[in-house]
Amino acid sequence: MAMHFDITDFRLFINIAETSSLTRGAERSFLSVPATSNRIKNLEDNLGMKLLERSAQGVTLTNAGKTYLQHARIILAQLEMLTGDLQEFAVGLKGQFRLLANTTAITEYLPPVVGEYLKTHPDVHIDLRERLSDDIVRSVRDGSAELGVVSGSVVTDGLQSVLLVSSRLMVIAPLGHPILERREVSFKEALQYAFVSLLEGSAINVFLSRAASALHIPMTIRVQVASQDAIFRMVEAGAGIAVVPQACYTRLKGQQQIGACTLLDPWALRTFQLCAQDFDGLPTFAREFANSLVEYHRPALNDAPPA
Repeated sequence: MAMHFDITDFRLFINIAETSSLTRGAERSFLSVPATSNRIKNLEDNLGMKLLERSAQGVTLTNAGKTYLQHARIILAQLEMLTGDLQEFAVGLKGQFRLLANTTAITEYLPPVVGEYLKTHPDVHIDLRERLSDDIVRSVRDGSAELGVVSGSVVTDGLQSVLLVSSRLMVIAPLGHPILERREVSFKEALQYAFVSLLEGSAINVFLSRAASALHIPMTIRVQVASQDAIFRMVEAGAGIAVVPQACYTRLKGQQQIGACTLLDPWALRTFQLCAQDFDGLPTFAREFANSLVEYHRPALNDAPPA
């Protein structure tokens, strides 16, 4: 029996798989739930096999569904490449690519490059999302994201990667706090105090919670806020101490009554890498963004002192 494939079905199925929900997949695809259910039923009938298992908790992929998802991502990525390469011959570029990064990269290293790139590429959309480095590598590897910025010792085997910048994590505290009596402290020592943190689920929050769990010491979080700026305000007010990137401390310390000391732990010195399955195989507009990001941070990387 001949099998027929549809680009809309590919996009819809990817959205359902990424959200584990017909309802959320429908919302992301700008379709009604009945229309989505009907499309999936017709797709499964056409293929003669089940792609999704439905339950009260959502949907999961069958083995056939996993294979369909893998190829749907590859096909859509190839279409993006075709669009980008053809539009080199037109005025301007049009397209979309997904970029995943952790908290620090999004707040400190991406904004100036993203802003300038979007000015010169008004017809390109960047789907930028915050994720943990391990999750970013998996997404780039399976093709659900074209580019990722990862940090730390995460393994990027099977991907191409380029070093962007190095950064150290700092402990900040209100002036007069006991932890500021030393210029360098370990995370274990810092854990005896209460913390101000970004919201639960943020990449840096999860990263630090895992580091505390590895030490078998609970991390006491007194206040959770939505931005680095709010962290500094709360620390200055005496709500607790916080761990922030050095770049963030340099940018936000201003006239606030806070001090900082360096974290001694090996993982506190982090390198950030840009990774992709194949930089040369990216759509032209995504490849141009990658080149811009690397070039922007090259001077800082060259000037950085050896660790």
